[in-house]
Amino acid sequence: MARPDWLYLASQSPRRAQLLDQLGIVHRPLLPSPEEDAEALEAERRGESPAAYVQRVTAAKLDAARRRLKALGLPAAPILCADTTVAIGRRILAKPVDADHACAMLAELAGREHRVLTAVAVGTARRTEAALQVSRVRFEPLTARQIRAYADTGEPMGKAGAYGIQGRAGAWASVVHGSHSGIMGLPLHETAVLLRRYGWPL
Repeated sequence: MARPDWLYLASQSPRRAQLLDQLGIVHRPLLPSPEEDAEALEAERRGESPAAYVQRVTAAKLDAARRRLKALGLPAAPILCADTTVAIGRRILAKPVDADHACAMLAELAGREHRVLTAVAVGTARRTEAALQVSRVRFEPLTARQIRAYADTGEPMGKAGAYGIQGRAGAWASVVHGSHSGIMGLPLHETAVLLRRYGWPL
């Protein structure tokens, strides 16, 4: 298969863009329009496991991006989508709604292990390649003052589990098993495997 020259990144995450740059992949944004209810795609379903949730959301994002590409009449190219969630057992810790919510989440994560699940999918009009990466992270015990100071920076907002390991919260991760880039939002190894199937020599 001939290697595509570039792909669409259907994500607003600057971290995912940076990680694709790290792989040397040329990418163009394919972002939701103001009319699209992107947040609705991330709504949880009762009884859904974290793995099923993150894979379903990623597939839904890819379907939405395909429709967007067609509606805009843009040139054909593979589309990359991803979604990340944090889980304690079967319970999903989504993005916090405010600083107090972020503090409550971080208090739950303090001194214990949690999972970070990232699903990634690369698709064209008629083909999809997908993968799931699961990492385990343990935070050191944290004081209420540490947690509040972090929440007050605004960094937890918009992040699953109310933290970004690439930011200040990385200092709390005493144990990490898995993929650091996956915890950031795009597992490089799994992404490279998918892209090889489309012809990129990674």
